[in-house]
Amino acid sequence: EIKIMDDYKEYEKKRDNNIKRNNKYLDEFQKWLIGKGLKTRTINSHTSNADLYINEFLNYYDVCKMEDGINELNGFFDDWFVRKCLWSTAYSTKSTAASIKKFYNCMQELGHITKEDYAFVCNVIKEEMDNWIYTVEDYNNFTDFDF
Repeated sequence: EIKIMDDYKEYEKKRDNNIKRNNKYLDEFQKWLIGKGLKTRTINSHTSNADLYINEFLNYYDVCKMEDGINELNGFFDDWFVRKCLWSTAYSTKSTAASIKKFYNCMQELGHITKEDYAFVCNVIKEEMDNWIYTVEDYNNFTDFDF
């Protein structure tokens, strides 16, 4: 039992450090969005969606750095987002994906990820969006017979 507590304390420490690191990226993202001339409400929406992805999801099962998050989009949209976010719909899936795409565009422009990594993000979103929409709609339209 003590080993489990030590492991959890170690996880919490790693998670908290990752969140601190990520919050610097979110601050940069917010300034980047302001620089693009977006409205406050839009900026807050994009920042909130990016925060959900990099601080909640990427730290949910284990601690995953923002840069490594480019490989986790399917796990997020095809499973976690659908089950954990009660507001998950086709619309929120598209808007969240747009925010994550903008976030990684910013990270690429600021030199935190490569152009290839950003291209990968764009490609995954483009190729998988129909599947993600199907998944969220299927999940939200279940009937009692599905159980």
